[in-house]
Amino acid sequence: MATLADDLQAWLGQSRRRIGNLALEPRLEQVGHVAQIGDGVATVNGLPQTRLDELLVFAGGVRGLAVDLGEETIGCVLLGDTAGIAAGSMVRGTGEVARVPVGDALLGRVVDALGAPLDGGAPVVTQTFAAVEQPAPAIVDRALVTRPLVTGLLIVDAMIPLGRGQRELIIGDRGTGKTAIAVDTIINQRSTDVICVYAAIGKKTSSVAQVIEAVRQHGVPERCFFVVGEADAPPGLQWLTAYSACSMAEHFMASGCDVLLILDDLTKHAAAYRQISLLLRRPPGREAYPGDIFFIHSRLLERAAKLSPERGGGSLTALPIAETQSGNISAYIPTNLISITDGQIYLDPRLFYEDQKPAVDVGKSVSRVGGKAQAPVLQALSESLRLEYAQFLELEVFTRFGTMVDQRTRKVIEHGRRIRAVLRQPQFAPLTLGEQVALLLAVSGGLLDEVPLDRVDAFRANLGAWLAKHCPEALSVDDRATALSEDLHDRLAKTLEALAHSVAVPATGHPQ
Repeated sequence: MATLADDLQAWLGQSRRRIGNLALEPRLEQVGHVAQIGDGVATVNGLPQTRLDELLVFAGGVRGLAVDLGEETIGCVLLGDTAGIAAGSMVRGTGEVARVPVGDALLGRVVDALGAPLDGGAPVVTQTFAAVEQPAPAIVDRALVTRPLVTGLLIVDAMIPLGRGQRELIIGDRGTGKTAIAVDTIINQRSTDVICVYAAIGKKTSSVAQVIEAVRQHGVPERCFFVVGEADAPPGLQWLTAYSACSMAEHFMASGCDVLLILDDLTKHAAAYRQISLLLRRPPGREAYPGDIFFIHSRLLERAAKLSPERGGGSLTALPIAETQSGNISAYIPTNLISITDGQIYLDPRLFYEDQKPAVDVGKSVSRVGGKAQAPVLQALSESLRLEYAQFLELEVFTRFGTMVDQRTRKVIEHGRRIRAVLRQPQFAPLTLGEQVALLLAVSGGLLDEVPLDRVDAFRANLGAWLAKHCPEALSVDDRATALSEDLHDRLAKTLEALAHSVAVPATGHPQ
C-alpha cells in the first residue's frame, strides 16, 4: 500500500515535469487598487493606461466598465456583486472593451448584458463577439425604408404603419399596455422571417417572466432571444443591457436578416444612467439627468437602420418604450426620445380604462415614415380611415350633451362606432394581413353598419375561419401584394356580407 511519502514523491516528480515544460516569458499587467466603492460604482487608482469603456477585473472576478477617466482616478461601473470588493482591493486592466457573444447560439436563450445565461441552460458557445459600443451605419450605407413591419394590430398597421428599419417610440403612462403592443408585435412575426430581440431594462423579474412565457406560448421562441437587466441588477448592468441587445441584434442585421429590437424601457435606462452619473459626481442638469443623456439615447437608437443592398440589405427596427407621468409627454426624457425616433405610438389612459385596447390615441400618434412603408394592399383600403375616425370622435363629444343630431350625423356616428369596435383587439391575438384587409374592406364598404354593435366582436372572432372556408385567396395576401384585384375584391365583399348577415342576430344566435 502506498504511503504518504510515496504520494509526495510522485507529486514532486510530476511538478518538476510541469515546471520544466512551462514556457517562461515576460507578461505585462496593469494593476491598480480600489480607492472608493459604493452603490455599484468604484473609484480606481493606479491604472493610467486604461481606455474609455475598457473592462476591468476586480476581486472575485467581478468585472467593471471604465466610464469616467480622470487625471489620477478612474470612475468605474461595476457589472456584478460587490460583496467581496473593498477599498484597497486589487484591480487589473484587461486592455479590452466590453464585448458580448453574438450569433445563432443566442436564439431561444435568456441572457444578461454580458451574455451570461439566465435560463438555467449551458453557457452561450460562439466564436464571434461584438463590441457593446459601435458606430451607427453611415448614411451612404443605408437604404430607404420601404417594406412594412406588420404588427398584427389593426389600429397600428392601418393608421400608424411601421417599416423595417424604422424607430418608433411606444409611449404612455404606467399600465396602459405599452409592453403588450411590443409582445403582440413579436408574436405576429411567427409568420415572417423577422428575428426578435427583447431587452428588459429595470423590469421586475415577474414581468419579464410573463413576457417570455407569452412569446413561448403564442410565438416562435426559436427566432427570439431575451436580454435581461432586471430591477435588482446593478445599475451598470441595467444601463449596459440596451447596448448589448443592440449589438447582438446588429450581428443578424449585418448578415442580411430583418431584426426587431424591443427596448423596454428607456425611462428606466435613463434613471439608471442618472444614478451612475450622480454617484460619479458628474454635474447634474435638467431633472438631475447628466448633460449627455440625449447623446446616450441617440447613439443607441441611430444604430437602427435599413442597410443598402451592398451591405447585405438587412434591417434593424427599434421599438423603444418610454413611460410618462400623468400623460406628460413634454417631460425631459419623452421629448428627447420623440425627437430621436421616427414617430410615436401614444397610449391614452382614458381609452385604456374605457376598455378600448390597444389604447392608442390616433390624434397624438404618428409615423414619420407612414405610407411609404405601408403594405400597398392595406394602403388602398385605409386612406380615409383616420379621417373618418377623427370626425366620429369629434361628433361623439357633442352627442354626450344630448344635442339633437340629424339622420346624416347619426349615420356617421354609428359608422364610427363600428370602426372603434373593429379597432378593439384582444391581447395575444394578432391578425394576419389578410384578416386586416378583410376588416378594412368591411368597414370602408359599410358592411358592418347594419350589424348590432355588440355583435362586431363575433364578426371579428369568426372572420378567420369564415375566410378559410369561403374565400381562402384573401388569407394568402402578403405585405408585398398590391391592391386587390377587382374579381377578388368583389368575391371578398360578398363573403364578408354573408358573414355580417350571419352574425347580425340576437346575442343568443350563432353564425352558421
